[in-house]
Amino acid sequence: MTNEGTSTRDQILHMLKVKGSLPVSDMAVELGITEMAVRRHLNTLERDNLIKSTLVRQAMGRPTNVYSLSQEADELFPRNYSHLTLDFLQDIKEIDGLSKIEMLFRRRENRLEETYRSYMQGDLENRVAKLAELQNDKGYMVEWEKDENGDGYRIQEFNCPISQVAREFNQACSCELSLFRRVLNANVEQTTCMAKGGDKCVFHIKEAK
Repeated sequence: MTNEGTSTRDQILHMLKVKGSLPVSDMAVELGITEMAVRRHLNTLERDNLIKSTLVRQAMGRPTNVYSLSQEADELFPRNYSHLTLDFLQDIKEIDGLSKIEMLFRRRENRLEETYRSYMQGDLENRVAKLAELQNDKGYMVEWEKDENGDGYRIQEFNCPISQVAREFNQACSCELSLFRRVLNANVEQTTCMAKGGDKCVFHIKEAK
């Protein structure tokens, strides 16, 4: 693989994806660069947890390291989960009706609440900060802040990992709003929604009265 528009790092990742585990010498031949140059890139990739090395014994000579992709690196390659999920949800809707879809999203909400609930400690500000952290871990790119008037908080999500599903099934959005209300034990209102054309999702949060 010798694409001038592709970085050497990406070429190494692609090579390991296609060919499996390889030693430095094979990668150097394939890339047309020195083994020392390959090792520099491998050091960076290993530091970023994108590759792993295994010491392999040989019939002759010293053992040698072979390199392969880590699970983290595997996630860099294209996935089509959303289309598969949408197909399944459409099938369930046609076979069992919309009520079954509602039930599935509620079950997901209940599972997330059970997971999130154990992290919700302290006052509302601490709970909002923790919720933002948990959502960030799921890829929502969250920021939170106090409202300008000081009587509440605002959570902004700049990415929606399930946006394609949410556009077709708004139950995903209503369940997220319900989840926030339940785990924060607060009044939560959503004013902007990406699934409905917004450029982000915005939630306003105030103490429950």
